[in-house]
Amino acid sequence: MFDDSQIDGSSPHTCVVGAGVGGLSTAIRLQAAGHRVTLYDTHDWPGGKMRTVASEAGPVDAGPTVLTMRHVFDELFEASGTKLDDQITLVEEPCIARHFWSDGSTLDLTNDHEINETAIAKFAGNTVAKEYRLFSKEAKQLFDLFSAPMMQKAEPSLLELGRLSLQNPQHLRTLSPFATLKSHLDRRFSDPRLIQLFGRYATYVGGSPLAAPALLALIWHAEASGVWRVEGGMGNLAHVLADRFVALGGSLKLSTPVAEILTTSGRAHGLRLTSGETVPADLVVYAGDPRALAEGKLGSAAQMIAPQTLSRPRSLSARVWSFAAETRTTLDLAHHNVFFGTSRTAEFEDLAGGAMPTDPTIYVCAEDRGDGAARISGPERFEIILNAAPLTDAAAPPDEEETCRQTTFQTLERFGLRFEPKPTTRSLATPTTFDTLFPGSAGALYGQTPHGMIAALKRPRARTRIPGLYLAGGGAHPGAGVPMAALSGKHAAEAILMDHVST
Repeated sequence: MFDDSQIDGSSPHTCVVGAGVGGLSTAIRLQAAGHRVTLYDTHDWPGGKMRTVASEAGPVDAGPTVLTMRHVFDELFEASGTKLDDQITLVEEPCIARHFWSDGSTLDLTNDHEINETAIAKFAGNTVAKEYRLFSKEAKQLFDLFSAPMMQKAEPSLLELGRLSLQNPQHLRTLSPFATLKSHLDRRFSDPRLIQLFGRYATYVGGSPLAAPALLALIWHAEASGVWRVEGGMGNLAHVLADRFVALGGSLKLSTPVAEILTTSGRAHGLRLTSGETVPADLVVYAGDPRALAEGKLGSAAQMIAPQTLSRPRSLSARVWSFAAETRTTLDLAHHNVFFGTSRTAEFEDLAGGAMPTDPTIYVCAEDRGDGAARISGPERFEIILNAAPLTDAAAPPDEEETCRQTTFQTLERFGLRFEPKPTTRSLATPTTFDTLFPGSAGALYGQTPHGMIAALKRPRARTRIPGLYLAGGGAHPGAGVPMAALSGKHAAEAILMDHVST
């Protein structure tokens, strides 16, 4: 239990539950600040959703594939006393993504706006190129406007955001406070393919462009500012984070499930493991899906935390293929590739109704391709992602895996991309898979839905109603995505250090 002897500067013992990016970020910062940190995870790998599966060509990513906002990780490693580039190799990809449409048109978007304007002018005409220039300028304005008071701040408030908007009335039109991302894009682009392309960014945080707020246009600026390929795959980043934590003296306990967060007199004071062992702690950080707490999966005492997660709709899930195969295609694949459905809205209408889309947009990560990557002979590693509804909106459909297999690979074959051998359903992860791996998630990969203008303000924060218990991870503020999860760890660590000094 916490006692007064720990106020004099001695090292408090902090238990972190969940070794995803949020938990790792919290653990690294606290260990570097002098805490004695023990990090627990149910799984036998660090990284949470940043996981890999085995293949004949080596580990294949089965989670996030895109690293943006690398400055968040530069800062994290600097806070731990080293440099990111000394721990891992990152390669900036000039081509952010290669886009394919069923009419045969293609478009590369890069990290250079002038190159993009030229490409878009050739793709859709000078008028659309000018529309892109204005859209990119507005996306930057939105990012700059909301980065400090929303993403970088542990306790954002509606009042402060309202005051900020009033102080910057010139941005109100850009903000489009009552518009969806789709309606926002409808007013900015005359070419439907660009509306479809930029609308896809809502899915980066588990939303639909038909319902997500126009504010999410700022995601384009985050991507345009740089996309990095991690040498060894995104899963390697998780291992490097875990190694850094251990190098600082932290204790990492994988394959060690936690059954309960313990409290005494209303204050968190330790954990009970599923083995029955009781672990005393001065502070506890829960870095799993906060909905698991509200469902009572970590004991009755913590069930009062994050009650909004039980009533707020869940984000999108996904169906994810991870495999190795050879390709039979004339297409020149980039590292990131997007194959668009024929309809701009049908996929999201199906998802809203809980159905498996019959006309999906399909993302293909060719993990062994990219800027400067040597072409390999033999099987390559691929991760393919299709949007799916969470289990709160739909039960697993009959013959889900085989239906998804046919939809995925028949669609790609129509574009001219064929794999040999074609993956079996053993290579597929579904919403049910994710719900099993990440209890309380209902299969949702991004926590609560981002739909609604103030959805970002409804996420659980680092501090909770239980003294000594804090939250981190993609289900907490500032939300989903690799850099956001890392920022949640920063917010949790700073709250703990501030509260400890205050106490």
